[in-house]
Amino acid sequence: MVRNIVVLGGSSHPQLAHSICVNLGIPPGRIILSKFAVGETRVEIQDSVRGKDVFILQSGCGRVNDHLMELFITISACKTASAKRVTVVLPLFPYSRQPDIPYNKLGAPLSKAPANKPEGFTFESRPATPRLVDHPMSLSGPSAGGLENRLTRLALEQRNQQESAPNGGMATSMRRTYTSDSVNGVPKTPGPGSTLGGGEWLPGHGFKAQAGYKQWVAQAGTLIADLLTCAGADHVITMDLHDPQYQGFFDIPVDNLYGRPLLQKYIQYSIPDYQNAVIVSPDAGGAKRATAIADALGMEFALIHKERRPTRITDRQNATMMLVGDIAGKVAILVDDLADTSNTITRAAKLLKNKGKATKVYALVTHGLFSGDAIDRINASALDKVVVTNTVPQHEHQRLCNKLEVLDVGGVFAEAVRRVHHGESISVLFRYD
Repeated sequence: MVRNIVVLGGSSHPQLAHSICVNLGIPPGRIILSKFAVGETRVEIQDSVRGKDVFILQSGCGRVNDHLMELFITISACKTASAKRVTVVLPLFPYSRQPDIPYNKLGAPLSKAPANKPEGFTFESRPATPRLVDHPMSLSGPSAGGLENRLTRLALEQRNQQESAPNGGMATSMRRTYTSDSVNGVPKTPGPGSTLGGGEWLPGHGFKAQAGYKQWVAQAGTLIADLLTCAGADHVITMDLHDPQYQGFFDIPVDNLYGRPLLQKYIQYSIPDYQNAVIVSPDAGGAKRATAIADALGMEFALIHKERRPTRITDRQNATMMLVGDIAGKVAILVDDLADTSNTITRAAKLLKNKGKATKVYALVTHGLFSGDAIDRINASALDKVVVTNTVPQHEHQRLCNKLEVLDVGGVFAEAVRRVHHGESISVLFRYD
């Protein structure tokens, strides 16, 4: 029994919050979470948190943006109510998979376009290279023929006004304005090599994009880190960050727990003759994670390499997958940190069964989001079993998929909460022996 501690569960995963409280032997904190008619989030904490150690659990799943706003308001409410310390427990850290390059090759998968989308529009499309007529300094609109055509048209208009004017004073003045070296501060003809809107002006050729020009996207994970800190969070506990470097974006302590002990224990006690099985990484990014498990259990290791040809690929599934390693006649165990659309693990299972000649294929995943038609894809795939933790709710997924097995992480987070509350080291949670 721990004292002076309050565990508040958000609306994203109340079952996990209840599991943590059961392991700690404390009742869950009373909190009202609702929405006003206009859509604004309402948070009301019914227990006193003055001088107490508060832990708020909210996972990055479901309606992620609503859950984040709910989390920020709850943190602020606890700090305003004089909580001694506020620790945010994020089993799945939201917005941690968005890279700072376009999404057509890397990053989280995008949602499908609506059925009534305009012809030719896709979520994989890139904005066109900026044209001179689209530059804010240009005098022409999108339908005009460019800066030179516009200037020619202005010169003709001024000549007509000069011929029709009763006295040439004003016309001469206007002509002098438009025949100078600039029009409203814009050079009539930019100098050779001058940059404009991500490109350069070449005499006789017009605007040409620079060779290194590309568009950038916001890296939202750093913004989430700043928002959590600004809301008043003093500590963050998460599990299996997709990119561990995100810990460096915080000015507060961040404890990144691992689901690896649970996965290793499952392999040891639930997969027959596991020493003769092969650990397989479905991509190069997860090789370090998979080899760590293989080395700890004394198992063989294989890798699936994705090769993208230097052609325009608009569909992520068109990448060629190649198996590096021998798994013929053996059980293959795919290890990954996250499954969203399940494209990677299902295509890897097909490759392992058809070309690798594996007898069985298991998939061990820490975060099982299973968005869109992921469950249908798993049911129709060559996977024999998919093992996930309950960092996100899995009740509905289990009802729809009989291949799914769920491992409870409530005990791991409860022990982390207890050690943080008492000021003990949590490094013991990183030991896998």
